[in-house]
Amino acid sequence: MNKVCLALLMMGAWSTASYALDHEQRRGRIMLETLCARCHAVGRTGQSPHTEAPPFRTFGEKLYDNDLGQRLQDGLTTIHPDMPTFHFKRRDAEAAVNYLKSIQQKKQSK
Repeated sequence: MNKVCLALLMMGAWSTASYALDHEQRRGRIMLETLCARCHAVGRTGQSPHTEAPPFRTFGEKLYDNDLGQRLQDGLTTIHPDMPTFHFKRRDAEAAVNYLKSIQQKKQSK
């Protein structure tokens, strides 16, 4: 019984105190920090340097429409004139989406 409790405590501490990124997610984070961090907050915390750029952790459902990876490959564009268009290779797009999914905030219930 004690071994089970210890294992559960260790797993809980690992998952809440810090989050471990796999290799692909780390690659995605580094890419997004390089390309996007001058405007967007790309981590689990912090404000976006550009006031109109949403923090990536708030993307939520946008990540689950199954075409964000393809849109990154095709060249994601927005209505914001100061946002550049990036064309990702397939592996890079998958890494970026995988990282973005790992940092999403949980919605608060009212």
